[in-house]
Amino acid sequence: MPEADASVIIKRVACQLFIIKKEKGKESMKIAVTYDNGEVFQHFGHSEAFKLYEVEGGEVKSSEVVPTNGSGHGALAGFLRERGVEVLICGGIGAGAQNALAEAGIKLYGGVSGSADSAVQALIEGNLSYNPDVMCDHHGEDHHGDHENCGGHGEGHDSCGGHCGH
Repeated sequence: MPEADASVIIKRVACQLFIIKKEKGKESMKIAVTYDNGEVFQHFGHSEAFKLYEVEGGEVKSSEVVPTNGSGHGALAGFLRERGVEVLICGGIGAGAQNALAEAGIKLYGGVSGSADSAVQALIEGNLSYNPDVMCDHHGEDHHGDHENCGGHGEGHDSCGGHCGH
């Protein structure tokens, strides 16, 4: 192989690796965040709204809050896919919802808390703190029964750190 050809190939590979490494470098991307009063909502399956962000060239170009209109656990992945969402930032989320998002081609950043806008900015900058293994440890046969392990659906969520995804 002539040296010029090898040089071109090396430059192309380096360019592709740079693109893969920097999700923020995508020309455009749609990000959804489970949303409640400016914060990342902590129960994906109970999300009453998502804040959708259009990101272009590493900057938020627009955002809007979109109500789920009562869509529950199973329908939310389709709700997001229909709106062109590629990335979801959320608090807690169960395994079934994680699988539905994966099937819909939506990349998940779970276990996030705090300001929705700040979380999106952190993702764009490549320094979002998230938990790839987010899920309550009591999901099982009857996850709608006793919720003492995570403090129920209200405040408290002691043993799962507020990341109960059902």
